Amino acid sequence: MINEAAVERHSALAVETRLTVNGHAHTLYIEPWTSLLDLLRENLRLTGSKKGCDHGQCGACTVLLDGVRVNSCLCLAVMHDGAEVTTIEGLGGETHLSPMQQAFVDHDGYQCGYCTPGQICSAVGMLREGHVKTEADIREQLSGNLCRCGAYPNIVAAVKHVMTAAAAGEGGAQ
Repeated sequence: MINEAAVERHSALAVETRLTVNGHAHTLYIEPWTSLLDLLRENLRLTGSKKGCDHGQCGACTVLLDGVRVNSCLCLAVMHDGAEVTTIEGLGGETHLSPMQQAFVDHDGYQCGYCTPGQICSAVGMLREGHVKTEADIREQLSGNLCRCGAYPNIVAAVKHVMTAAAAGEGGAQ
C-alpha cells in the first residue's frame, strides 16, 4: 500500500518505509519525523492505539514491535523499516477476541476504555517476556500503563486469569 498523499505533499522529504502491521505488508512514503503512532492512526487508520500524553508517560499508545512492547509515540517509524507491528486490532477481532481481550471483558478491566488497547498490548508483551510470577509482578510490569479511571484491580485480575490459563495449558497470552 503506497501512501500517495505523503508522496504528493512531501516528495522531496518522504522516505520509503516498509512495515508488516497485523500481518499485512505495507510500503509507505512518510516524513522522517513521523512517529509510529501517527503512522498507525493517520496513514493506516488503525485508531485502537491512543495518543495520550505523546511523551511516553501514559502507555495508551503501546503496541508490539517485533514482539516487544513499545510506546509507539516515541518511535520514529522510519527507524523500524522492515519491522513487524501488532496493534490491538491485530490481537483479535469483533467476532473472535484474543484470550487477553476476553479476560478484560470478563473481569471488567476497563471503564472508559481509553487506556485499554495499550493495557492489553502491554499485558500480552509482558506475558511473552516470561518474567511475571505474581500479582505484584503484574502491577510492577504494567506500571507504565496508566488508567485514569482506576480499573487497576480488574486489570490485574484479567492478566492473572490469562497467565494462570496459559500456565495450565489452556491458551496463550494473546
